[in-house]
Amino acid sequence: MIKGGTGGGNTKTGLFFEGKTDLATFLNLQKGYEVIDGNVYFKGKLAGRIFKKYGLYKFLEELNIDWKAIISKRLLPDDSIYVIIKNTLYIIECKIQHVPGSVDEKLQTCDFKKKQYQKLFSMANVEVEYIYLLGIWFQQPQYRDVLDYIISVGCSYYFSYIPMEKIGLTMPLE
Repeated sequence: MIKGGTGGGNTKTGLFFEGKTDLATFLNLQKGYEVIDGNVYFKGKLAGRIFKKYGLYKFLEELNIDWKAIISKRLLPDDSIYVIIKNTLYIIECKIQHVPGSVDEKLQTCDFKKKQYQKLFSMANVEVEYIYLLGIWFQQPQYRDVLDYIISVGCSYYFSYIPMEKIGLTMPLE
């Protein structure tokens, strides 16, 4: 099921990042893609860069952005990818659980976190998209309001997989 994006309810087309492995490993398995030291190459050309947790702050240093001067506490994304052709940083947060817990309330923080990332990257004119990759646990009716909220604040979510096109990547070679 796709939620927060385009496409049919149960239609799967294209290729999907399922969060069963990290994004770099996933892309390395796709024909035409190669990830070397976080740099994503498609057909031999640099297409993007992947950052996990603290790695994102090394990217900020390269951009001469002092995060401490902009935000008061560091955010550590599960996975993120800067797609050059889109000039967009896609923050991917994976939330998989099987019982109610603290993640329930974390889902409500996407607006704040997206704005924090936007503050950081606005100095480099880089767009930011914030995407949750959720387990099917969150398809239960009690999450309807928070899922509606995620969409209402300009973030998005997907259950079990994210279509590659939603993270700005070209489809792999066949």
